[in-house]
Amino acid sequence: MTQTPDPLLQLSPDRLQGALRLISYLLGEGRSAADPDQVLEKMCRLIRTVGVPLQRAASIVQLLHAEAVASARFWEHGQGTRSELFPFNEDSGDGYARSPAADVHKTGEWVILWLPDTPDDRYGIVPDLKAEGYTHYIMAPVFMGIGTAGIFSFATQSPEGFSDEDIRFLRAVFPALAACQEVLSTARTMKEVLRIYVGEEPQRRILSGDVHRGEVMRIRSAILFADMRRFTELTAGMSAEQATGLLNAYYDCIVPPVEAAGGEVLKLIGDGILAVFRAGEDGAQTCSQALAAAREGLARVAARSVQPQFGVGIALHFGEVAFGNVGSGMRLDYTVIGRDVNLAARVAELCGTKDEPLLVSSEFRQRAGLEGRSLGKQSLKGLQTPEEVFAVSVSP
Repeated sequence: MTQTPDPLLQLSPDRLQGALRLISYLLGEGRSAADPDQVLEKMCRLIRTVGVPLQRAASIVQLLHAEAVASARFWEHGQGTRSELFPFNEDSGDGYARSPAADVHKTGEWVILWLPDTPDDRYGIVPDLKAEGYTHYIMAPVFMGIGTAGIFSFATQSPEGFSDEDIRFLRAVFPALAACQEVLSTARTMKEVLRIYVGEEPQRRILSGDVHRGEVMRIRSAILFADMRRFTELTAGMSAEQATGLLNAYYDCIVPPVEAAGGEVLKLIGDGILAVFRAGEDGAQTCSQALAAAREGLARVAARSVQPQFGVGIALHFGEVAFGNVGSGMRLDYTVIGRDVNLAARVAELCGTKDEPLLVSSEFRQRAGLEGRSLGKQSLKGLQTPEEVFAVSVSP
């Protein structure tokens, strides 16, 4: 069986030195860089240093992200880099299907286009490349260990295009380009997937090594617990897809105001939402943020005109939240526990029985400096001491 010669061994001495400099950067400083834009820019600069007439490059990676399918970074000679997210929607796959990326991922081979001889309908990008004066275009696939995929593309406006020696150089350094892209992409994916499913603070704690059962961290915070009223009744006749759509509409009312006000959504528990607002030196300010988020969320619910309509009850409390790993063996859940979390959840249940959209605990009322209308001391399930609960206006 004939072995394919190592592209590095086919390079001239000058280009071999340039290739080794680029490989050393990508596998050293580049793979631990905080800014991938800078990595792409330096990579392109080092490629040009050896005489390759590179004038445009792109690094595109598939994302595991709630709102986007891919992330792209583009470099153009003399203009630097720019980044772009490709959003997730019903048309997400159309552009991909008409691009060289679909072919390189299917075949595992590079696509190399001499643009003057390439029909405009070959790929969706071809007319744009021609209009911008590009003559030669290359796209190469990257397959990652976690199952996602990426690409690199290279283009030139040189009348002669890329020479055979230029292409040999790109093939020689490509394994290092792919390795660097995979390391940076995998690190991003780990952070984003963890944030999607467990929230910002748990994500940071897990990646910093907090992965052992029984470890607990406590924070003082304002606690928000929201609950959709009559969820079971509303969804009794719905399909799973319809029920999911209703939940998402509910989350769209409550979650954005929480995040805009500086809160962190820790749990989406069916039709329940648990969020915290970390307390700094001024607990009153923290409570004001939580109250503003609750009011904005309820305003969004009231403004909905789409059927079915639904009601929401929100409880606010101030206390201590404990983050901790619970579970057994290799299966753990990073969750929030503690008396104050339970109290907020029980007060939220009162919203339905008392027909009140916004209730606060006595601790929250005092710290926030609210008036409120007392509902008296309430016996809350699982708590030994009755808690005075206050109804608060949903308008500022």
